[in-house]
Amino acid sequence: MTRLTDLSLAQARDGVAAGDFCAVELAEAYIAAMEGLRSLNCFILETPDVALEMAAAADARRTRGEGGALNGIPLAIKDLFCTKGISATAGSHILEGFVPPYESTITRNLWNAGATMLGKTNLDEFAMGSSNMTSYFGPVTNPWQRAGDDAKLVPGGSSGGSAAIVAAHGAVAAIGTDTGGSIRQPGSFCGIVGMKPTYGRCSRWGTIAFASSLDQAGPLTRSVRDAAIMLGSMAGHDPMDSTTVDVAVPDYEAELGQNLNGMRIGVPKEYRIDGTPAEIEALWDEGVSWLKSAGAEIVELSLPHTKYALPAYYIVAPAEASSNLARYDGVRYGLRVDGNTPQEMYENTRGEGFGAEVKRRVLIGTYVLSAGYYDAYYLQAQKVRTRIAQDFHDAWEKVDAVLTPTTPSAAFAQGDKMDDPIAMYLNDVLTVPASMAGLPAISVPSGLSGDGLPLGLHVIGRPFDEMTVFKVGQVLEDAANFKAQPQIMAGGG
Repeated sequence: MTRLTDLSLAQARDGVAAGDFCAVELAEAYIAAMEGLRSLNCFILETPDVALEMAAAADARRTRGEGGALNGIPLAIKDLFCTKGISATAGSHILEGFVPPYESTITRNLWNAGATMLGKTNLDEFAMGSSNMTSYFGPVTNPWQRAGDDAKLVPGGSSGGSAAIVAAHGAVAAIGTDTGGSIRQPGSFCGIVGMKPTYGRCSRWGTIAFASSLDQAGPLTRSVRDAAIMLGSMAGHDPMDSTTVDVAVPDYEAELGQNLNGMRIGVPKEYRIDGTPAEIEALWDEGVSWLKSAGAEIVELSLPHTKYALPAYYIVAPAEASSNLARYDGVRYGLRVDGNTPQEMYENTRGEGFGAEVKRRVLIGTYVLSAGYYDAYYLQAQKVRTRIAQDFHDAWEKVDAVLTPTTPSAAFAQGDKMDDPIAMYLNDVLTVPASMAGLPAISVPSGLSGDGLPLGLHVIGRPFDEMTVFKVGQVLEDAANFKAQPQIMAGGG
């Protein structure tokens, strides 16, 4: 008999709706699972009582013949989303103990769809990181291990807690945020699906900000279909967020399962980066073959400004972070470390409250925005960003989607690259261009490295054409038939 924690989101949804099991039983199974996975440190806060209360309400709705698209589905919530009456820390000491008096739009949408909350997941502090090593609450451990090696691996970041708990079957699905790859990269490292929608598709209201022109919420799931179901409940125009776009949200799930006849898929030459492992290049070539077999036409493509995306990102994102994080001063909420003067109190609070990576990015951001450097750095980076977006705009006249690898490597060991920020930042080299252009993109687990670790393929689509991204993603998923499971999984496996 299939365990409840092994069901996909679609299967769990259908099972609850049909009365095969109740939402409370599903919640209890996942509560037991997440308790057995505490060694991974995926959660900053577990909320089992809240999950059971919400599950009971979901069962009552089903009895009345009501219930939304996610009725009774237990989810893990990245601790960057404000949840009314439940703490939100952004993985930082400076917000430890902060309890929001309001609900983020994304989580409210999920609760309106009937979902239940298992807890708040761990993340790199203020979403700044690619390893989940910068959290004040300690690192998250990837449930995967290298073959013949018991070294603890990173789950990727910043949504590492969300990715790891879904991969380990400690949650049906989770939500994260993606600024430069923070959903897709941990999705690839943990062997699950990570989807970033178009900038403006999902509301940012009530989401603790890192870089406001880049941040987007998205789902982390165990299948492309599950991601489509999740995004359908998350997305939509929000009057509280002026950056959301008032366009209809399609029924993403309904259009899955089609072939790719007549579709043109671009393969950009600039993504073939020196030093990329041969196994990742081979997987990319295999992905091209899978899409050809599904009826797609493969088009060699040039995105000439791709090589400038990463350095431009690490100017734009820290600049916005330095502005957004100025609000944490010890006066209104969160940590306060007293001093003899207000200025000293600000300095003490920020000095003790922020971790090393956050301080580094705030300093970089303040520098590039300062007099004498704004034109030389920030303004130039914005011009480069425009050129990157134009490259993609031109590409859409030739292709319907773009296929690349998700990451330049498989998951690495905890502690690796921590002394070399540039090496750490290079983890985002393949995901950042889509972020800079505001495009939808998905990472689909498609193979294993020589060490037995998951590798992902990455599909980028036109603005607000998540449907095509899901269609291509499902073809890759079906062809890859990725069935491998992490060594550390709820209840074994």
